[in-house]
Amino acid sequence: MVVRFKLQIIQEILLAEKQRSFNDVVLIFGAILSANSNFMILSIQDVVKIYGNYTAVNHVSFDVPKGAVFGLLGPNGAGKTSLIRMITTITAPDSGQILLDGVRLNSYSPDQIGYMPEERGLYKKMKVGEHLLYLAQLKGMTQHQAFNATNQWFEKFQIGDWWNKKVEDLSKGMQQKIQFIATVVHQPKLLILDEPFTGLDPINTTLIKDEIRQLNEAGISIIFSTHRMEQVEEMCDHIVLINKGRNVLCGEVSSIKNQYKDNLFRIEFAGNAPENIPDRFVLKNREPQALTFQLDHDDQSNELIRQMLQTGVRVVKFEEILPTFNEIFIRTVNE
Repeated sequence: MVVRFKLQIIQEILLAEKQRSFNDVVLIFGAILSANSNFMILSIQDVVKIYGNYTAVNHVSFDVPKGAVFGLLGPNGAGKTSLIRMITTITAPDSGQILLDGVRLNSYSPDQIGYMPEERGLYKKMKVGEHLLYLAQLKGMTQHQAFNATNQWFEKFQIGDWWNKKVEDLSKGMQQKIQFIATVVHQPKLLILDEPFTGLDPINTTLIKDEIRQLNEAGISIIFSTHRMEQVEEMCDHIVLINKGRNVLCGEVSSIKNQYKDNLFRIEFAGNAPENIPDRFVLKNREPQALTFQLDHDDQSNELIRQMLQTGVRVVKFEEILPTFNEIFIRTVNE
C-alpha cells in the first residue's frame, strides 16, 4: 500500500509538471522513499542483544505502524523483556538499530515513551499526588504541566481523595491505576503496556481498556505485551511473535488468522439434520443442531450452503471457524 501510494505521487508529479528533468524526479522519489519512516512509529532493524554466552535477541526486525495497537507476544524467555528494555533505552543493542518516529534512539527518546512494566515500580512510602508529579517531571513536564495533567486524570478516574494517601495504603488494583496514570500522564507518542490488567477486577479492567482505546483513537501508538491471547484478539490489530530470540511471525491479526485457517465451516440448523451430504464436504464434527465441515478451499463455502438449502434444512447460522490466537501461538511456537 505504501509503495502504491508513493508511485501515485510520482505519477502525479510527472503529469502535472512534464518539464521536470529526470534528475529532478529521481531526487523527489528519493525524498519520498526516505520518508518511509513517517508511516512507522517504531522500527526494529536487525537487532541483537547478547548476555555473556546467551543470545537473548537474535537479529530481530519488525515495524510498528503509527496508530497501531501492536501485540508483542512470545513464551517466557523468548526475548520480549530484552526487546522492551532496548526500546526504552534501559539497555542498548549490541548490533542493529531502533528508530522511534524515524529517529535513532537517543537521550530524548524516553520522554516520548510511556512504559508500564509487569513488575510495578511505585515508591511505597510516597504520597500518590507527589509521586505522580515527580514521575511526570522526570518525563520532561514542568511542575505546572505535571499538576494540571495529573489533576485531569484524578478527575477522570474520580480518585481526588487519593492525592495525599501513601502508595502502600492502596490496594493492588488501586496501585495499578496509579501506575497507568504515571505511564500516560506526559502524553507519549508510544505506550508500552506489559500485562496491564494484572490485579484489576472486571470493572477496572473495562475502565483501563476504554482508556487505552481512547488514547489510541487520539493518535497514540501502543505496544501491548501479554500472555492472554483472548486479549490480543480483542485489542490488537498487528502482532509480532518472538520465540527463542527470533521473530517467527509478524503481521496483521486478520491476515495471520486467515493464513492459519483450515477451511472449517459450521452450520447451525433447526429441525432434523440433513441427509445425503456429498462426500466432497468432509464432516469434521456433528452436534445435535450443528455440523462442521472441512472444505478443500473456501470457494466451496457457497456450494456447501446451497447444498444444505436444497436438502430442505432451515439454516439458522453459517460461519467460518477461524483459529484462535491461542491455537496459532501454540502451533507456531511448537514448530
